[in-house]
Amino acid sequence: MLASGPDDDGGAVITLNRPEKKNALSIALREEVVALLGRMAGDEALKALVITGSGGNFSAGFDLREFAVTDPDHTERLWKSSDLFHHAVYRFPVPVIAAVDGIAYGGGFDLAVLCNLRIATHRATFAHPEAAFGPVVYGPLHDLVGGAIARELVLTGREIDAREALRLHIVSELADPRDLAERTRNLARQISRAPREVLERNKAKFIKFAAFPPRPSGRGGNAAPLPRVSSSKTAPPED
Repeated sequence: MLASGPDDDGGAVITLNRPEKKNALSIALREEVVALLGRMAGDEALKALVITGSGGNFSAGFDLREFAVTDPDHTERLWKSSDLFHHAVYRFPVPVIAAVDGIAYGGGFDLAVLCNLRIATHRATFAHPEAAFGPVVYGPLHDLVGGAIARELVLTGREIDAREALRLHIVSELADPRDLAERTRNLARQISRAPREVLERNKAKFIKFAAFPPRPSGRGGNAAPLPRVSSSKTAPPED
């Protein structure tokens, strides 16, 4: 994983950097991202975060080899890291933008919809092939496209291309792969014109009214504690 920023405009970038595995989200990578988000959350200079992938792909999803291990401790770690990862991204205190090139499958699709905004290249594709053998992050997808389309995408696992993703409002704009980074930086700069306090208050509203569980709970056990993903400031009053 690579990280840079925040820059002078308040933007930072996290790059998933397993190009040989199409940026598959292994347990170790998920835990690394959660730890980094916990450190970045309290940086008052940070106003917008971009998550992207290297090597021409966003992410192929979870590393399927890890699902073949049957050791109970491994299984517990697998699902705990999944829950903490999803909540660390979704509950990050300032806006998060996904810059999607290539494939966003399974957990990669989940990661994209857990972000607040998405820009994709014309060659981006999205799908939930894992729906045939495991659960998906449904609530944020439902928020984006509505129940009928979300259920169809989850139950069929069919692939959608960038144009359909734009039509369904999964992404807000399309870019040439050569322009993706700059287009995303421009969006981050636009967001960062607002004071951090205002961004935090708006983000808190997004979280409050989302169709997403309030805290992670592992598949087979007790609720796991949330990592530190909020600012050092006192939480703003809820509207």
